[in-house]
Amino acid sequence: MHPGQIIFHIDVNSAFLSWSALKNLQNGSETDLREIPSIIGGDMEKRHGVVLAKSIPAKKYHIATGEPIVQALRKCPHLVMESPDHALYHRRSRELMGFLSDFCPDIEQVSVDECYMDYTSVAAGYGDPAAAAAKLKDSVFEKFGYTVNIGISDRKVLAKMASDFKKPNLVHTLFHDEIQEKMWPLPVSSLYMCGRSSVDALRKLEILTIGDLARSRKDILASHLKSHGITLWEYANGIDASRVITEPSDAKGIGNSVTLSEDACTREDACRTLLRLAESVAARLRGSGQSAGLVSTEIKYNTFRCVSHQATLPTPACTTNTIYETACRLFDELWDGTPIRLLGIRTSKLISKEEPVQLSLFDLNTHHDPETSAKKIQPSAEKQQKLDYALDSIRKKYGADSIVRGSLLGAKEDK
Repeated sequence: MHPGQIIFHIDVNSAFLSWSALKNLQNGSETDLREIPSIIGGDMEKRHGVVLAKSIPAKKYHIATGEPIVQALRKCPHLVMESPDHALYHRRSRELMGFLSDFCPDIEQVSVDECYMDYTSVAAGYGDPAAAAAKLKDSVFEKFGYTVNIGISDRKVLAKMASDFKKPNLVHTLFHDEIQEKMWPLPVSSLYMCGRSSVDALRKLEILTIGDLARSRKDILASHLKSHGITLWEYANGIDASRVITEPSDAKGIGNSVTLSEDACTREDACRTLLRLAESVAARLRGSGQSAGLVSTEIKYNTFRCVSHQATLPTPACTTNTIYETACRLFDELWDGTPIRLLGIRTSKLISKEEPVQLSLFDLNTHHDPETSAKKIQPSAEKQQKLDYALDSIRKKYGADSIVRGSLLGAKEDK
């Protein structure tokens, strides 16, 4: 058994399809969607939308999650389609997380069908983690009728990678001393947080495998991929100091998210929404007399896959510009070009505005203008904060729409 913390990453195999298949069987269907070429997604009558989940038999036709349904039907004309039932999926998710919490209370849910578990706290009672994980996955199948994969490691990113190894219904380990054998031979596209644009940039540098990335020079990666390049290098080398967070981020934070009325397909559209969110979040921070030390950007794609990334601010802030600029930088590191259904900004590590903070030595700083994306000299954080408070006062007196940024005029409303 490896020393230190032990982390499980638990992921439901083809969650949407498995949950829909079980519902159909319970309602008297004689066909199990998991045993035939089938998908979840889109509109069955109009034949549009994208593939949200696919069966193992469907994989033999090279059908991919996120691809248009019309394209999937060309690959397999007899493909069976089922519309998504999100109310069902959320019920099944709550049931699963409740069951897992009885096994170990230290759980961080990261999406409807996956979570991290800090096994360390219960290891003394269950013993060997691989044996315990095998028993846990078998218990899930016996109780609910669907399978999960469980990845085991001493670091979150490696546990996540391990759960994505061969499926379904399997347990895999990926401890730090196993990464060269198990992870480095994989294509770089398999690495957590390495999206399509990052893969393209790395390919130009002749970095094709995770091992190539791990052995690359950090300064070269940073020059092409900025801070995200360093993050990918760290993940490729199994470096991840993050812990399992067992309480909701909003318990000690302020955030906002919005489901878009139409999918955002360009950076311009996404950043316009992020600006609106940054204004809302920053105003709430100022209204509560707090500043944030950490900003997180959340993306939900039209495939319903969710990703997020966070960054610590050099100085806690509550200004719209600081939160917006940080959110956009995180967005650039995250986005893989897939159409976006939802965007969110969260802030945490909050401190009272009465608490002293270390200020910049300079009264003027270079920032990206949120309306033009051009670099320009802007007032110090203190002056920017005074401006934001003045805008808050105007909106409080004359209404939220009494003063609007030019870049937001005429923008489409979101749900």
